[in-house]
Amino acid sequence: MDAAKWIKEGKAVLGIEFGSTRIKAVLNGENGTPIASGGHEWENRLENGIWTYTLDDIWDGLADCYRDLQEDVRKQYGEEITSLRAIGFSAMMHGYLAFDKNDELLVPFRTWRNTMTQEASDRLTEAFNFNIPQRWSIAHLFQAALNGEEHVPSVAFFTTLAGYVHWKLSGCKVIGVGDASGMFPIDSKKVDYNEGMLDKFDELMKEYNVEWKIRDLLPKVLSAGENAGTLTAEGAALLDRSGKLQAGAPMCPPEGDAGTGMAATNSVAKRTGNVSAGTSIFSMIVLEEDPTTLHREIDMVTTPDGAPVAMCHCNNGTSDLNSWVGLFGEFAKEAGLEISTGDLYGLLYRKALTGDADCGGLLSYCFLSGEHNVSLEEGRPMFVRKPDNKMNLANFMRSHLYTALGTLRLGSEILKEDKVKIDKITGHGGLFKTPLVGQKILAAAMNAPVFVMETAGEGGAWGIALLAEYMVEGNGKSLGDYLDKVIFADAKAVSVDPDPEDEKGFEEFMKRFRTGLPIERAAVDHMR
Repeated sequence: MDAAKWIKEGKAVLGIEFGSTRIKAVLNGENGTPIASGGHEWENRLENGIWTYTLDDIWDGLADCYRDLQEDVRKQYGEEITSLRAIGFSAMMHGYLAFDKNDELLVPFRTWRNTMTQEASDRLTEAFNFNIPQRWSIAHLFQAALNGEEHVPSVAFFTTLAGYVHWKLSGCKVIGVGDASGMFPIDSKKVDYNEGMLDKFDELMKEYNVEWKIRDLLPKVLSAGENAGTLTAEGAALLDRSGKLQAGAPMCPPEGDAGTGMAATNSVAKRTGNVSAGTSIFSMIVLEEDPTTLHREIDMVTTPDGAPVAMCHCNNGTSDLNSWVGLFGEFAKEAGLEISTGDLYGLLYRKALTGDADCGGLLSYCFLSGEHNVSLEEGRPMFVRKPDNKMNLANFMRSHLYTALGTLRLGSEILKEDKVKIDKITGHGGLFKTPLVGQKILAAAMNAPVFVMETAGEGGAWGIALLAEYMVEGNGKSLGDYLDKVIFADAKAVSVDPDPEDEKGFEEFMKRFRTGLPIERAAVDHMR
């Protein structure tokens, strides 16, 4: 493939994802090969008790990200992007962007990070007999009604961040089914909102003086492969302030970061899953059929083509572990040792594998923030041991790697009780940068083989670019077949099977983890 010619002829595919701290663009060449990228750093702000980004944040950030991509293309290939074969947008899921009949924003964007919808979450979960987490869009709308917020009767449309950006660039009020599944429960058989639950919501809203029906407020649901409109002239101007990009590129359904993570790790087939392990940690397991049991610890979402997915989302991942690595780095510097951050992580992670499978009795909790899966509204990072435990560097580091997966393991145990089958897990994120270590421990935690692919590091922007490419190049293949046979046919991956000794050791650690949770609760209550 001649990438410069590919760009010049308008054959490249663009994917852009709005993450929590970074907006990233990836430009794909032939068969999903990334050929250029761009980025923009941004951060949410706390205003009047609401975690939010302004509309200027969104549009200035998007334009700067695209400008950075253009610069990368010029430096690498001496070309300008003037047309594209397809475009896709994705973003962090959930949250609340509500508009009136004149398409004016009614209240500042409420992101997924806001945890002020507990009453709505509980009441909707009870009414639907279906878990509605606090971060879901419908919980935000219902909580606004419960609070008597004056804007609620004026809502004419509400959507996610990805749905909003797509609408403004295409004129189409649509959403990919994966992102839609974080707004309102989905019927996977119909690949649309659950009709019975829509009716129940309208019943709940009768006492709140609204004339609208919930069906009229939600964006239209589309599945992967469907056309979701084209880039308008107004949209091209928003994206490319230099004015070089032409209108007309077809756009795929906007998706959430969970769906793009599934695409980027080839984890859309039944009985497969992926684990994203970084600041937070979550698993996505594609189910063979809809579950029959309600669990508040498990969120039900979908793949980009509508298959049911069990999601276990944990607020705390590797942040506390990173702090300990930083402490060892500080010691090394004081001792006059020159060691890079990457080498330090590698040294400490590999040392952990030499420790006892059960961490020698050591116990740690990585809770910097609250963790709903263990009923903690706040967190207190802790390291605890008995006098006769085997305290050494290997066991210490191993305990911190284990605890980063502790609440995720609790979620996987629930799925195991429900007879959910998992053939393989694909890992991506910072935990897996040191070869084999994170894989080996995750395999023990999940009791399943763990794969790590070279391309997984490309992330969600690459994932939405793949979904855009699938829309124009799928040729009737299912999404799973397209990813398998076209994108990942020659992908290099390393697989690690669970080690029985590690599995036994992790289970011993988890016994201490569960038993010791009252210690963590006491720390929250008394360390004020």
